[in-house]
Amino acid sequence: MADDITIEKPTGKLGVLLPGLGAVATTFIAGIAAIKKGIALPIGSLTQLGTIRLGKRTEKRVPMIKDFIELADMNDLVFGGWDIFPDNIYEAGLNAGVLRRELLDGVRDEIQEIHPWKAVFDQNYVKKLSGEHVKEADTKYDYAQMLVEDIQQFRESNRLDRMVTVWCASTEIFIKPHPVHETIESFEKAMKENHQAIAPSMIYAYASIASGVPFANGAPNLTVDIPALTEFARQKDVPIAGKDFKTGQTLMKTILAPGLKARLLGLNGWFSTNILGNRDGEVLDDPESFKTKEESKLSVLEYILQPELYPDLYSDFYHKVRINFYPPRGDNKEGWDSIDIFGWLGYPMQIKIDFLCRDSILAAPIVLDLVLFLDLAQRVGMNGIQEWLSFYFKSPMCAPEIYPEHDLFIQLMKLKNTLRHLKGKELITHLGLEYYD
Repeated sequence: MADDITIEKPTGKLGVLLPGLGAVATTFIAGIAAIKKGIALPIGSLTQLGTIRLGKRTEKRVPMIKDFIELADMNDLVFGGWDIFPDNIYEAGLNAGVLRRELLDGVRDEIQEIHPWKAVFDQNYVKKLSGEHVKEADTKYDYAQMLVEDIQQFRESNRLDRMVTVWCASTEIFIKPHPVHETIESFEKAMKENHQAIAPSMIYAYASIASGVPFANGAPNLTVDIPALTEFARQKDVPIAGKDFKTGQTLMKTILAPGLKARLLGLNGWFSTNILGNRDGEVLDDPESFKTKEESKLSVLEYILQPELYPDLYSDFYHKVRINFYPPRGDNKEGWDSIDIFGWLGYPMQIKIDFLCRDSILAAPIVLDLVLFLDLAQRVGMNGIQEWLSFYFKSPMCAPEIYPEHDLFIQLMKLKNTLRHLKGKELITHLGLEYYD
């Protein structure tokens, strides 16, 4: 381990706070219960199944990540959260329709005792949803204090040593950065004045940071990606990460687009359309919520392909994204991509992708990894934006003076090199000249 880095041991219980106990959260919680009972595997989780190479290839040292660095054990996780519906996790899991009933029945005893707390919710920010299991208060600042009380009560009643919050709730309407987002003083003043630029997700983020709890944003909402809350997180020594879980179609883009760029193949156009029928699909049927998601999805190709550096290949490509609510599919999203590329001498070619995926199945392991890695970050003393966790997000947060890294493979290298750095191990550059000296 590096001399100046101390990793506190992950002793005791780790609380997991989830705003939004819908398809993603219930798939995650029930999945953890199933894995702990030995009836399923944590497929898709880097922390549970991933490995990390140490030293030269000839040394053949490739431990599991969970054996290499001090991560919390899944058996120490305790779950809590908020939702606008009162259903317990078993009932909410049945309603979500992601997991088979026989799996949910197999973990019913473990999950039916988890009931949501009343949520902070305003239908002005999520037009397609409504629920009665909500808090009542005069100001947004009062709502924040109520959330802080929930967090403290959860900590005390379960005798938790540490906690992490992961936003799993719906996509809010598109909100542009506003002057009230600039400082924590202006932000708190705006909450007390019920300013419309303060969305519910921001209230959750504020309450989490104020409570000293790391926060990850799984939706494309602005949420914690504002100067007031990023600086607040640094002041409170709280790690934060976001935004928008990288699943489905955008995951495919961050795999394929780096390949096109690496081979210097040009792009004329990339048309993407989706159908899905879960609560997320219903919410995104509202144009204002779709605008938030569209901004997140459209940014990926621009940053990966860098048209300003490769004008002959990418300066004029057309990129369109569509999402359509189609109830019969439920959580089983289907994404089509029609990609027009060109190669040697400008000759055109096409790529077609039809990805029949399950959004919540892809998102659940991301939630697990973010919980464990953000807890690690806090035990190491890292605070503010955790860019090394960009691997998990469509629209990664980063320092304001740099651009976000979207290339999935660079993101993974950054993540693993961060783990090596924390343990005082040599970083892997893949240069490899020493094998041929």
